[in-house]
Amino acid sequence: MTFALSHLSRPAKAAPLLIPALLACYLVWGSTYLAIRFALVSFPPFFQMGTRFLLAGALLMTWVVVRKHKLPTLRAWRNAFIVGSLMLGGGLGLVASAEVHIGSGLIAAFIAVVPIMVSAWGFLLGQRPTRLEALGMVVGLGGVLMLVQGASFAAAPIGLACIAGSTILWSLGSVLSTERLPLADGPAGFASEMLCGGAVLVVLSLALGEPQQVVSNWPWQPQAVLAWVYLVTFGSLIAFSAYMYLLAHASPAVATSYAFVNPLIAIFLGAFFAGEQVTGGEWAACIVILAGVFLIFRGKPAT
Repeated sequence: MTFALSHLSRPAKAAPLLIPALLACYLVWGSTYLAIRFALVSFPPFFQMGTRFLLAGALLMTWVVVRKHKLPTLRAWRNAFIVGSLMLGGGLGLVASAEVHIGSGLIAAFIAVVPIMVSAWGFLLGQRPTRLEALGMVVGLGGVLMLVQGASFAAAPIGLACIAGSTILWSLGSVLSTERLPLADGPAGFASEMLCGGAVLVVLSLALGEPQQVVSNWPWQPQAVLAWVYLVTFGSLIAFSAYMYLLAHASPAVATSYAFVNPLIAIFLGAFFAGEQVTGGEWAACIVILAGVFLIFRGKPAT
């Protein structure tokens, strides 16, 4: 899953692989919401996410070691633990928990508000928003209020609490990783974040007794296993690498433009493959949220 908005101040450069990287972020991240739902058939939320990120992080860190890239310092590991706990341990763990109660497409629509919350956290940390950014935050909040009044969220208050907590923790981790707690450069930083976040998720899974559920679900459903493998390879390794490339070679607006596309892809996939229903009012709320995100991007000062 991926909804990362950190490192937004990096300069734009020429990007010969811009289109493939964008397609990876658009299509892969948009499809991970449905994959999470399919994996839930056999793997509980925190177990699913924890094992996913531990394996992906281990593979990526192995690649870092083999290629003899610089490893994270102790300070960078500390930052990775805090940021990984917020963004992966809390943020994505709660996303999977929310999908037990709410359709994957509507969760993706709610998560589209993350850029707005990142700006709100920045404001609380002393960053003065532009007028368009402030207007975008207000519009986006109005869209969220519309969305949660719909039948899907009203019928599942636990799911609403999970997804609200997820966006708060993910956006806070994004801001801290940019302003206060920078990760190690390149793949080592992302690998350390995945390892730390995955470890936190596994500890939470053990505390909740999820491994017993995994054992009782044996034999695991083939679609759940395939979905989990998809999340490890495409959701964590490929999409994160593509996003990392965009952060280094594209403008912030381009790198984070997936926020406009992922909800639409997730809603379509959820309706087509899982029969999820989206009402007219919920579609209208999605449009309002995306309008707020658009204003946020338009209002960001040039860097």
